[in-house]
Amino acid sequence: MSEDRFFVLAPGGTRPTRVPLPPGFGVKVATGDSEGRLAVLENRLDVDIPEHVHERMDEFVYVLEGALEVDYRGRTHRLTAGMSVLLPHGVPHAMRNASQPPARALQVSTPGGWDRFVEDMFAAGPDVRTPEGAMDLRKVNVLGEPYGMRYTEGTMTLD
Repeated sequence: MSEDRFFVLAPGGTRPTRVPLPPGFGVKVATGDSEGRLAVLENRLDVDIPEHVHERMDEFVYVLEGALEVDYRGRTHRLTAGMSVLLPHGVPHAMRNASQPPARALQVSTPGGWDRFVEDMFAAGPDVRTPEGAMDLRKVNVLGEPYGMRYTEGTMTLD
């Protein structure tokens, strides 16, 4: 029943995840909480997110603090606190931090699944890393297939 899904999070609170997420990531609404309709994550943009595509999910990003840049269709858009962007499914985009301390943003994906992809990525640990320790995005893309998520570049450092 829908009313059984009601919950309140305290300031800084997050939903439980099946694997620990690194500092800066927090699930506010899990895919399961919304019966698959959406996922909401709070993210501190400690690293640049290379170009990627969500084949099924629209992504809405609301900047809570700081500034970030979004590359979309050959243009760079600078977003500061209070600004937001809708990134439609099927269109490649990239994001990067543009402030110190790093930007914090609320990311809403619909339908859900983004939280599960993030959990899968961190659960894989060293299996998706290059010998130098960067994320091998070709290997990460295998994890992203069930979610319609793929990166279009080779590596990303998450440390």
